[in-house]
Amino acid sequence: MALEEIKAVPPFITLEGGEGVGKSTQQRMLVRRARGLGLTVTGTREPGATQLGASVRDLLTTPGNDHPGQRSELLLYLADRAQHVERVIAPALEGGQVVICDRFADSSEVYQGRARGLGVEWVRGLNRWACGEVWPDLTILLDLEPGLGLRRVNKRQGELGLTTDRLENEGLEFHRQVRQGFLDQAAAEPERIKVVDASMPQDEVALAVWALAEPLLKEFKRLTA
Repeated sequence: MALEEIKAVPPFITLEGGEGVGKSTQQRMLVRRARGLGLTVTGTREPGATQLGASVRDLLTTPGNDHPGQRSELLLYLADRAQHVERVIAPALEGGQVVICDRFADSSEVYQGRARGLGVEWVRGLNRWACGEVWPDLTILLDLEPGLGLRRVNKRQGELGLTTDRLENEGLEFHRQVRQGFLDQAAAEPERIKVVDASMPQDEVALAVWALAEPLLKEFKRLTA
């Protein structure tokens, strides 16, 4: 293939972490900075980025007596993800857009595979089936002590007049397992998953996130100039 026929592939960046680490805020800030480079960027999230996903999100997050069992929970997340990839992420990447996502496959591998005990390798296989060829180039893990993260969640929800959701209501030990699961995930894939201390002030966290994402984004911009 001639060099001029080689098409630069846009980066797919995900932000991960437990409850209250600031993923949504940091994702929005990263999207703005990436657009500041002159790149076309799709900012998205899981679950709930599609019409089908919004219904799935309600099923997954709303507290109640008829909540999903462990395997049902995983399958609902996978349904959301498969639709998300097919309808949002893959078309954006194919169209030359950078994609920055708040949560993706690592969340299922940690929450369901590790903390729920369903098996990380088994969940990884299902994730790969649901995602096809789409997989993050860079995953930024925002790491925070779970007790602090849950206090942040309670404060935020209280200020908004909202109640905490089903996963946020899990016990502290569950959230400690989630944190350790993410750290284990990062240790297993250090080239892709980079850890940022989310206990720092918001602007300092944003600078650390940008330091990780900027080289990848600038290289893509250089290749498409």
